[in-house]
Amino acid sequence: MDTPDSDSLLAEQLLRLTRRVHRIQKRQLHERGLGVTPAQSRLLRTLAHWETPPRMADLAERLEVVPRAVTTLVDGLEASGKVRRVPDPANRRVIRIELTDDGVKVLQELHAARRAAAEEILAPLTDEQRRALGGLLDTLVDTHG
Repeated sequence: MDTPDSDSLLAEQLLRLTRRVHRIQKRQLHERGLGVTPAQSRLLRTLAHWETPPRMADLAERLEVVPRAVTTLVDGLEASGKVRRVPDPANRRVIRIELTDDGVKVLQELHAARRAAAEEILAPLTDEQRRALGGLLDTLVDTHG
């Protein structure tokens, strides 16, 4: 039976794993010289999932951050040529954000960096342990709260 102490231990383990994942991903980004921060990489990955370029407000909602944070991220990515602001064809007052060709290339490198980080983290696990972990994580991620 779970006790508050075991729940606290699990919570601490999850936090430590999350920090480790972030450290490894940050190192992978640095080693590949992509010139993006982890927050910018998250925005690029999110941007890639839209069929049409989203508005800044759409990105903020999807990323669960305030619009000002998206503006700062987009400013940096635009300055480095990875995204561009484009007018909405139906309403010129609306600005949408789209990936540039360079942004698409960086996104491909980001996927490779994430795979390398995952391989490093999961290396000690057997295939069976990976499947079990995947099932447990699905349960936790799919729980709406």
